[in-house]
Amino acid sequence: MATLVITGCSSSDSKTGGTTNAGGLEKTDLLIGEYPGADAAPLFIAIERGFFKEQGLNVKTEAIQAPQAVLGKLANGSMDVVLGSYPTILFIQSDPKNPRFKYIADSYQGAAGAFGIMVPKDSPIKQVSDLKGKKIATNALKGLGVLTMNPHLKIAGLDPDKDVTYVEMPTTAQIAALGKGDVDAVWMTDPNVSQAKKDVGATMLLDTMSGPTENLPITGWAATEKWIADNPKTMAAFQKAMAKAQNIAATDRAAVTKILPTFTQMKPETAASINLGNYPTSLSAQRIQRVADLMLEYKFITTKIDVNSMIVQSQG
Repeated sequence: MATLVITGCSSSDSKTGGTTNAGGLEKTDLLIGEYPGADAAPLFIAIERGFFKEQGLNVKTEAIQAPQAVLGKLANGSMDVVLGSYPTILFIQSDPKNPRFKYIADSYQGAAGAFGIMVPKDSPIKQVSDLKGKKIATNALKGLGVLTMNPHLKIAGLDPDKDVTYVEMPTTAQIAALGKGDVDAVWMTDPNVSQAKKDVGATMLLDTMSGPTENLPITGWAATEKWIADNPKTMAAFQKAMAKAQNIAATDRAAVTKILPTFTQMKPETAASINLGNYPTSLSAQRIQRVADLMLEYKFITTKIDVNSMIVQSQG
């Protein structure tokens, strides 16, 4: 998720297990790696409404924890496209031993209320500077949470490397740990933000999609350079289907609310009430470059990445 991970299931937009190659596509059966959370809602809207079938594609999905776990599948072509947090894909790209990736579609962008540092009920931590010497849980030490917390710690006069202790903790354990006082704070995303408020009376100390990290890109769709070179027509068909679905997600909250419970463990009432990020309708190198530059500043990577070289714009 990004780092938004909820157990999900596979799906397909075709009952036949195949499609007719009417458009000269290099391949018609695709396996897509996705996070079963709000990030992936447009993918499942596209499946439900038959947008992939319209393009001659038969799409199946596989829920993943992170792109690193399926690098082998992406490298050998048994998985075609993957949804990855921008920090994750950029971190993979920073190692020349890994497959080269390009972004083919945007998916999810930060918005107010959906990503933040939560503290327990009646916590003495009232402002960011109070986090000095405290333990903060996050789902990944080199992930979106740490990347978006660090600038705010710096503004508050704290050194992220010395003044706080980040603790890697599975998303499923975070609310209980916060309630029991095992950690002083937790970086969370909705629906966990809403659940923590309900279950343990937690409050949001800081919205990490504000100030220097306002509207930061979260996740996008990526494929290897080799796959893109081998399957240009298939890639274009995928982009066209996703563009239609992305436009729906961007303008119709009800469509997102409806689709979320079909591929996550989210209850309909939760889907209706959580704070969602935004669904960009264009792929912008300038927006994503912000992520790469933050990663360089906070030493997630050691050399600057030119995101523009990683962008494949849709032609349709």
